[in-house]
Amino acid sequence: MKRYRDYNNYLREIFGERVHKISLDAGLGCPNRDGTISRKGCIFCDQRGSGTGALINHGLSIDQQIIRARKFIQKRYGAKKFIVYFQSFTNTYAPLSDLKRLYDQALTQDDIVGLSVATRPDCVDRDILELLASYQRDYLVWIEYGLQSAHHRTLDRINRGHDVECFERSVSMANEYGLNICAHIILGLPGENREMMLQTAHFLSRLPIHGVKIHLLYVVKGTPLAELYQKNEVRCLGQKEYVDLVVDFLELLPSKMVIQRLTGDPGRSELIAPSRAKDKSENLKLIQETLERRNTWQGRRYQKSTVGI
Repeated sequence: MKRYRDYNNYLREIFGERVHKISLDAGLGCPNRDGTISRKGCIFCDQRGSGTGALINHGLSIDQQIIRARKFIQKRYGAKKFIVYFQSFTNTYAPLSDLKRLYDQALTQDDIVGLSVATRPDCVDRDILELLASYQRDYLVWIEYGLQSAHHRTLDRINRGHDVECFERSVSMANEYGLNICAHIILGLPGENREMMLQTAHFLSRLPIHGVKIHLLYVVKGTPLAELYQKNEVRCLGQKEYVDLVVDFLELLPSKMVIQRLTGDPGRSELIAPSRAKDKSENLKLIQETLERRNTWQGRRYQKSTVGI
């Protein structure tokens, strides 16, 4: 038995069977790349917007992406139900009518049971949240906000383009519409020590957040982070260091929070460092073993009254 509330079992609780995500590239942009905020983007983000690049690089439509992914997943895992996940770039960064068309298009098949939309906290408003909430009558809906860190100086250093208060406001708004909210964070960001990373866990634990994705900082080609790494201005966490941090992080989160991810999942051909990031299954195994060895679990040190940073 896992010692954290993992995403796969969460979905089984709802649907009674295995459910898989289908990652989509809708061809949307990002205000941190098009000059609205900046043209540099976040220092860790590649030219595919941390997604599949299926539309931008390969010209596949939403329907084609779903058909191709469904075929692969059905053959490999035997899944019969799917959640469409708008992953690449900022998936609320378009006129409302365009967003509705994209979401509707992705939800046309009977075996699609959920919608998950990854975005920036500075790219939502009440109209967008109301649109997403309207799908909850028939689908499981999640909105995923990139935060990465609860520290202002870190957000500035990684050229995030928004502050912590923006994230808090967006979480509060989404909660008003009854949406499931997932926060993305990265462990090992430049300039952060263990205490700072665990302060981010404390910060998340006091907000109405329903899930979290914990990412390992990894370096991929063609990013500002790669330039810093090659100049020895940043380092990647060691495997044991990362595993121990994840376990410490989980202890501080409420036990009901859904853990959607525990490590990064980089493209093998694009990865510069650390090489161990390629072995996702080994990293997950070590996290589980460390939880067992320490006889600990998600929420062990969670305190509802925890004050944020």
